[in-house]
Amino acid sequence: MTPAARTPTVSLIVPCYDYGEYLPRCLGSILDQQGVDVRVLVIDDCSTDDSAAVAEALAAGDDRVEVRRHAVNHGHIATYNEGLAWADGDYVVLISADDLLTPGALARATGIMEANPQVGMVYGRPLYAPSDQPLPVPGGRWRGTTIWPGHRWIGQRAKSGYNCISSPEVVVRGSVHRAIGGYDPALPHSGDLEVWLRIAAVSDIAYVRGMPQAIYRVHPRSMLRSTFADPLVDLDHRKAAFDGFFAACRDQVPGIERQEARVGRAFARQALWRASRAVDKATPEVDVDALVAFARQVTPHPERLAQWWGLKARRALGAGRSAWFPPFVLTGAAHRVRDRVGALRWKLQGI
Repeated sequence: MTPAARTPTVSLIVPCYDYGEYLPRCLGSILDQQGVDVRVLVIDDCSTDDSAAVAEALAAGDDRVEVRRHAVNHGHIATYNEGLAWADGDYVVLISADDLLTPGALARATGIMEANPQVGMVYGRPLYAPSDQPLPVPGGRWRGTTIWPGHRWIGQRAKSGYNCISSPEVVVRGSVHRAIGGYDPALPHSGDLEVWLRIAAVSDIAYVRGMPQAIYRVHPRSMLRSTFADPLVDLDHRKAAFDGFFAACRDQVPGIERQEARVGRAFARQALWRASRAVDKATPEVDVDALVAFARQVTPHPERLAQWWGLKARRALGAGRSAWFPPFVLTGAAHRVRDRVGALRWKLQGI
């Protein structure tokens, strides 16, 4: 007789603050997952709405759901780490109470890791759901899986300097999450990026091509990633995530000094380009000198970058006038094309 296939266990942490209106659909998307055994911990972080009551009612109807309620607000990082301390499943998911999993997401991700023991994290493409539009309907088919050695995935992140993951689309091997520890309280706005990098330092990373893995809601109260109005704030937060990772994993990643230099150049290019756009548009609220100082901080020779000389020429032409200088019009168009190509590559390849 052939033994029955093992059913993976998945611990899902659902932090909730004033998301009572979203919680039923979030939990429904979790509890309807097929091919896995799920356990859910909803942590209500002292909500001011009916979130706790909604969570308790949902838990009363399904013994796979547990609820904790904070008497005082702990903040999202402490709440995440509390959930991670509770999670004892084969696999772990952290999903905000306003987001959803797509049908089959957990079976796809855990199946990849069951077949590939070296893979410590699986993610896929999320669908974005603006609050003023109907929820998107997941479609398409699973077009295969891409697996990167962890050090190569780190190299791609260092090359771009960006976080390519929203968060609900991620499933992590439980043993890996327990080995690397939780979120850094010093990184309230970029702690997820630093965690993904630490996971890649000890395991391979896989991407589900085609079928989306989650739905990420975008609304005024959602925790939007990398959408700071001040470009310097955005750069500072992402730099802090990489700095934390490099400090924590210096002995685990071959050639980590090369990756430090690589991400420094990426950040310098981004800072100088944003400074250039501020000069083009004569945007007084953007501190061009501070962006230049940031570029000097993150790489030893920013003057060797093309963006340095582009900014210098723009400032010589004068704010507002440079936008109409033909070479800079072409440069701007090239950047827009590059951004569109990057977005398509992310959609297809996840990186």
